[in-house]
Amino acid sequence: MFAPLYAQAFQFQDVVEKAKSKASAAYEPVPGIPDFMAGLSYDEYQSIRFDPSKSLWREGDSRFQVMLIPAGKFYTRPVSIHVVDSEGVHPLSFDKSLFNVDDEALRKRVPADLGYAGLKLTFPFDGPDVANQFLVFAGASYFRGVSKETSFGLSARGIAVDTGLPTGEEFPDFTEFWLERPAPDSDHVRVYALLDGPSLTGAYEFTVYPGEQTRVDVKARLFMREDIELLGLAPLTSMFYYGEHTPRPLGEWRPQVHDSDGLLIHDDATGEWLWRPLMNPDRLAASFHSVRRVGGFGLIQRDREFRHYEDLEARYERRPSAWVSAEGDWGKGNVVLVEIPTDDETNDNIVAFWSPGGEVSAGTSRDLNYSIQFGGPGVAPHPGGKVVNTFVGSGDRIGGGDQAGAYRILVDFAGGPLSELNAESPVVSKVTGGEGVEVLEHFVEWVAPENHWRLSILAKPAPDQILQLRGFLMVDDEVATETWSYSLPPGTGLRAEP
Repeated sequence: MFAPLYAQAFQFQDVVEKAKSKASAAYEPVPGIPDFMAGLSYDEYQSIRFDPSKSLWREGDSRFQVMLIPAGKFYTRPVSIHVVDSEGVHPLSFDKSLFNVDDEALRKRVPADLGYAGLKLTFPFDGPDVANQFLVFAGASYFRGVSKETSFGLSARGIAVDTGLPTGEEFPDFTEFWLERPAPDSDHVRVYALLDGPSLTGAYEFTVYPGEQTRVDVKARLFMREDIELLGLAPLTSMFYYGEHTPRPLGEWRPQVHDSDGLLIHDDATGEWLWRPLMNPDRLAASFHSVRRVGGFGLIQRDREFRHYEDLEARYERRPSAWVSAEGDWGKGNVVLVEIPTDDETNDNIVAFWSPGGEVSAGTSRDLNYSIQFGGPGVAPHPGGKVVNTFVGSGDRIGGGDQAGAYRILVDFAGGPLSELNAESPVVSKVTGGEGVEVLEHFVEWVAPENHWRLSILAKPAPDQILQLRGFLMVDDEVATETWSYSLPPGTGLRAEP
């Protein structure tokens, strides 16, 4: 039986030394692929398909196997891949015969030394003879994960640099990977990665446990080449086109289209859980949520009803949520949410990350440990009542109110302590408005058909001001729910005019 001796062959510290050495020298990007490969159409690139029968480790009866991704189209910088086993560290040279290409002319043109763009890890979720893809590393520092019952959607990233700033974002790359070969009966697999970019380098160790929830334990050490204005740690990237609280674009028949519907944050110091519904703004928006000691944050796909999407191809109700759990005390800082305008669902326009307090200066280093859970909305260990719906409309019409320039906002809460209450229970609401926002009224109602509680708010922002609101429910002087935090900028199509 295969008996790995990984510690003798390769360790995280080996990647750390590489990253440290690179950080002391000028940045040199990895040479790109030939122009014709970068210029392939989407269909041409997709026609270059890896042969699953040639997956790495397939011959050793390992439950974990590796499929390889060819460089081309979006992936213009090839990566180096190595295998770590009991015999040492072995580079994985590009092998054109691992791929099937339908077009004979294209097959001949694919260079024999093209290089790999990344890798896909597989695990037998659906039976011993099925290799289900569950984690993909490809493109810059992106990696995507799923659990047994979810389908690919949002992505995680190794790092975010100056995301959302007017100066423009920097995209460091994972340039080199080391795959530690697992024992046949192992419940986890380990991947090391080297990050390189103009402003920093980094060493990463990913220990991955696939299952009902797929957990990725991340260890990283970063080395700064340059001062960084906005460093984003443990970033998540997703898509929000429109949802229940936004207008449906003209011509769209589907009720909602999004990979995630909200940002969830846990402040471990105060105990507060905060839910922020996502928006597709008219112009780029960045919000900074101050946290004393971050327990975790994540982009969540809370709405799991097919009828709320009606898309048999995309199956948005199956898209995974991702929850980042901080290990140790990360100190004071902000969970940053960047929302970018998009005209369709093909753009990942949502980014969330942790930004530390204080300067990030050239010549410094930073250690980071955290885990990411991919799975259903239960990936976050949230004990309180949760927001299940947010509806927004004008506050000057029947059912909304009689206040010109105001909004009627309905927020539905369910679960946690609310599950033990009845329609006569003394549930009260607490609502505050941001600068220039007048909260005209708020009250709570029991919604019998749905067995949940509804917070109804009438609020009026000053002209050309962002409508910012926070609200939660209390029972017997105790907080019973997460805090709903909402930000509605002008130009969303929901703007009530005075």
